[in-house]
Amino acid sequence: MKLIILLFAIVLGFGATFKKTADDIKVTADKYKLQQEQKELRSYPNLLPEVVIVAPRA
Repeated sequence: MKLIILLFAIVLGFGATFKKTADDIKVTADKYKLQQEQKELRSYPNLLPEVVIVAPRA
């Protein structure tokens, strides 16, 4: 009985470790994707519209 409980605990431990590792890999992939997107956007010119004020000064 003790052996079964020990094996069950080991399996749960490995499962938790694999889940944590998978979550860490997902977070790292998301950060990498964001960095690549930011690197790509740095090469674009400023795309904000230029505002020209045409009203006369009071």
